Amino acid sequence: MNSKTRKIAGYILSGLVTFIFVDTGILKFTGGEQNAQTAELVGGISTLYLLGGLQIFFALLFWIPRTAVVGFLLMACYMAGAMATHLVIKESFALQTGIEALIWVAGFVRFPELTQRLCPCNNCKQ
Repeated sequence: MNSKTRKIAGYILSGLVTFIFVDTGILKFTGGEQNAQTAELVGGISTLYLLGGLQIFFALLFWIPRTAVVGFLLMACYMAGAMATHLVIKESFALQTGIEALIWVAGFVRFPELTQRLCPCNNCKQ
């Protein structure tokens, strides 16, 4: 994949991940009845608001070029926590796993240095 195609693909995938994070973050503030049920599971409405704020903040970090890698790592960690939470309350975590995979794919496409650091073999170098 040439650098221009990689850059475009990286920004498309990053846009999708950011949209998901911002959308679900906003829904935590405006979710209605489902918000009340979710709030009971996570420790109250203030905790739910905190989680929504974190999601929006992580998405913002992901789009600022200087902090994008930190935002990527925080988003990946957040989704890992969401997967663990759904596992503990015995709910399906397939959606969270898909979002986690999308975050990692977007990260590897947008930040080729991650591939070089995490896979030092010659097969993975771009």
